[in-house]
Amino acid sequence: MSHVVLLGDSVFDNGAYVQGGPDVVRQVRAVLPDGGRATLLAVDGAVLADLPRQLARLPEDATHLVVSAGGNDALRASGVLDRPAGSIAEAVAALAEVRDRFREAYRAMLDAVLARGRPAAICTIYDPRYPDPARRSVAAAALTLLNDVITREAFARDLTLIDLRLLCDEDADFANPIEPSVRGGDKIAGAIAAMLREPCPGRRVFARP
Repeated sequence: MSHVVLLGDSVFDNGAYVQGGPDVVRQVRAVLPDGGRATLLAVDGAVLADLPRQLARLPEDATHLVVSAGGNDALRASGVLDRPAGSIAEAVAALAEVRDRFREAYRAMLDAVLARGRPAAICTIYDPRYPDPARRSVAAAALTLLNDVITREAFARDLTLIDLRLLCDEDADFANPIEPSVRGGDKIAGAIAAMLREPCPGRRVFARP
């Protein structure tokens, strides 16, 4: 029987934001095949460097790992969007520095995940739902650089990719600008369940529940 473990941040550990509704791990449990199990090791606020601590608690019978991480690293680096720049090239160079640091941290995180020897899926970072349209647009544009890192690493390592940008594509999918609502969690749970129903791991993309 499958035992899926959710690692990462509040994309999975969203119980504090759904006002008594089911959190993502409960939604995953509800749609797993008979006998399937789900364990939540993700922690609200976690960054990429926190994943080894989560992995230290990995159940011995875990069969699949799903990771949604990097959003808080992006949030920590978001001050670069307000930094003055003398040219477009200078602004892009500043974003490239953020991307390069993110790539290094993301690769280290994936090395730790894959060292556990279980099939793994990784999630993109969804576009935040900031109330200010201009801020939302700029943040989404900047995140394309980090999501490029995630998708490249997924395909280079033959990992399954769950594209949260396409899954959570409506305002109703969010409890606040950066946390999934019950509706968004239902979509995420559906994609995880669909992943577990597929017989062959690796090089798969899930972008709908």
